[in-house]
Amino acid sequence: MSLLRIQGSLADSDLHCRWALVGDGREPVLGEGRIDGLPRRAQRVQLVIPAAEVLITRARLPQGAARRGGAVLAFAVEDETLGDPEANQVSWLGTDGDSEVLAVFDKNGLRRWLDALSAAGLEPAEVVCETLLLPLAPGEWSVGWNGIDGFVHTARLEGAATDCGDSQSAPLGLALMLDAAAARNALPDMIAVHPTSPDEAPDLDAWQAQLGIPLRLAPPWDWSRAPREAGVNLVRPRSRWRVPQAGLSRLKPAAWIVGAALAIHAVALVTDWALLADQRRTVRRQMEARFRTLFPDTVAVVDPALQMRRKLADARHIAGQPDSGDFLPMIDAVAASMNELPADSVRIGSYETGRLTLELGAVDEARLRRVVARLQQAGYAVDIARAATRPGQPTVLVTVRAS
Repeated sequence: MSLLRIQGSLADSDLHCRWALVGDGREPVLGEGRIDGLPRRAQRVQLVIPAAEVLITRARLPQGAARRGGAVLAFAVEDETLGDPEANQVSWLGTDGDSEVLAVFDKNGLRRWLDALSAAGLEPAEVVCETLLLPLAPGEWSVGWNGIDGFVHTARLEGAATDCGDSQSAPLGLALMLDAAAARNALPDMIAVHPTSPDEAPDLDAWQAQLGIPLRLAPPWDWSRAPREAGVNLVRPRSRWRVPQAGLSRLKPAAWIVGAALAIHAVALVTDWALLADQRRTVRRQMEARFRTLFPDTVAVVDPALQMRRKLADARHIAGQPDSGDFLPMIDAVAASMNELPADSVRIGSYETGRLTLELGAVDEARLRRVVARLQQAGYAVDIARAATRPGQPTVLVTVRAS
């Protein structure tokens, strides 16, 4: 698999870069120029950020905050960056002990590079820091040195850029890092110095005398020749859910089974609905037929149940018997059902042809439910509505109808 590594400064608005096309078992093809001159057929693209443009630091974060990222991480390192937190991209690299390791770099610069690479048809699979590409042996620190300045890789997820020095004077930043490690009782056994420019190896004896740590001269190193899996991705893209082709072929039988089950369920629902609708029509026809048998002079039958109830009420009135929809039976049933309500709870009552409407004041909800239950058990239909007919005085409208 071919790998295209691109190194460029996030502060460079011209997007000038150095690149290396790494193939399997072949020497890298190196180049330099603008993005529009990059090779286009690489199977994997990696953007390498210079060591001086990435701050790797530690922070203690609330549980779960590290993986959420975003503004939470940016404000967690606000004291170290001394700038606008919104201008920094802060990425979680991992956990070391009781601290989280974070990488801080320029958000706008990164977005500019990623947008330009995307427009050129190159989607970086990874964004890595030059510092963490430097090889690291157990018990050692690694220093990349170009004769003027460099960077140091101190642990799997940690490192930093150094300040200036020369062949006789070690960088002051490296000495300070050793002092901090000594305070934590974490000094390395040795420091490996990798020249990153030809013939720029420092005087190891002079450096060793200043730093107080054994040094060894390691092979020259260049970011373009780093192992393919070296480094840590600083920007973890949101994973896209994809089903492999082989997985799709295995899912086809299950999909057919699910589709068949849904189809059977849909047919069953439609059949059940059709049967219920047919039963409803049959019952209505029977009710209409019975009503017309009893009352053959009726011109139209719109609602046989309602019309039958009204005919029954008329028959009772002719026989001198009260009907449940008359005022006196209704008010008697309502009064019996509302006997537990306060005496002044009923404000207004009105009756009209089998319908009694009562306006109640503020009533306890539990009591009102018991009243409704009693009326329904007595064979009445009850509707409840809430209104405010008077400012600041809640009102409950109870409508009782003969079923």
